[in-house]
Order: sequence, then C-alpha cells, then structure tokens
Amino acid sequence: MSDILVINPNSSAAVTRSMEACLEPFFGQCHSIRCIELSKSPPGIETDAHVAEVIPHLVEAVRDATADAIVVSCFSDPGIDVVRAAGHVPVTGIAEAAYLAALGLGNRFGIVSLGPSSVTRHLRYLEKLKLDARLAGDRSIDTTIVELVATDVVERVSSIARQLRDKDGADVIILGCAGLGSYRGALQDSLGLPVIDPVQAGVALACTHADLRYIGRAR
Repeated sequence: MSDILVINPNSSAAVTRSMEACLEPFFGQCHSIRCIELSKSPPGIETDAHVAEVIPHLVEAVRDATADAIVVSCFSDPGIDVVRAAGHVPVTGIAEAAYLAALGLGNRFGIVSLGPSSVTRHLRYLEKLKLDARLAGDRSIDTTIVELVATDVVERVSSIARQLRDKDGADVIILGCAGLGSYRGALQDSLGLPVIDPVQAGVALACTHADLRYIGRAR
C-alpha cells in the first residue's frame, strides 16, 4: 500500500479536517493517505509574506517525511521548486495539479480565489508555468481562511463561479483554495461544468506517482 502524505502548510487543524473530508473517495483504495498541518505556520496563507514564511517549514517537513509521495496542499504551491529539491520522493503542488486536470477537461478554466492578493499571485505562477493563455478569469470571494472555516460561503462561491462561466467564458472551474473542496459536488451539479478541487487533484496525481514508482526530483 502506497503512503501519501498531504501537508497543509498552514497551522489550521480545521482546514486539515476539511481536506480529509474531501479525500474520502480515495479512502479504502490501495493508498494510505495522511493529512497534517504545520504548527509553526500562520493559520492561513493569504499574502506573499505568508507564502515566504511557510517555505522553510515545508522544506523541513518534506526533508524529514517518510512517504511514497507528498502533496503540498496550498493553492500558492509555496516554494515548490525548493520543496521538491528537499525531498526524496515526488512532491505535488495542488495548484499545478489542478491546472493539469483542467487542461484535460476544457479549453479555458476559471479560478475561484480566496482574496484579491491571491489573484495576482496566481497569475504570476500561471505565467511561470506558461499556462496563462488558458485562463478565462480569476475572481475573488474576498474572505480569509479563518472566515472560511467559520462560515458558509456557498452563495459567494456559487456567484463567483457563475460569473466565471457566464462573463469570462470558463468551461472548467477550479476552486482556488484548499478549504473550498466541500462545495465542489453541489457547485458542479448547479453549474453544469467540471469543478476541480485542487486537493483531490493533487492527491490523484500523487497516487499515480506512487503507483508508477516515480522518483523524486534530481538534485
């Protein structure tokens, strides 16, 4: 049985539990999936400063981890190149995994983001990956991780997703935060479009990496 380690780079146990709930379709298969958070990190990763702060914590966690594949479960994919170089097994970033899944499901994807600063950060990463031409739009629900886990934001998420579909022309929707996955099923049914939870996308890719016994990035 392959061991998949899912690292929530923030310190919110509530976010980790929400990730575990979204990963239920993977349980009972040929993988053991463990989800952890990093106690040294802030409760949410919402700014560039937060991203920079968690990178050394991720490097430490990945360097010391025992697993067949690792998932970094933050949609900013913080320090993914450095983190991959620190590990001995494949390391998947959930944003990149979500983008790869979207490319196989439609022509242009839209992103439901947590806050305005996330939109700018996502675009920089998409340009680095040379995937920005496939972006239909990126719209924010204007909230924080703390607010997200404490309240029901389904109406805000649904409204933004409809704008991405109807105004921006997206034919695939990506939930641009590790804490939004609980809305995926209902949102997909109401929109009539594929909706991607990046945590699920990241774990699915990590399972493939483990099953095929890929090695980690060469140093």
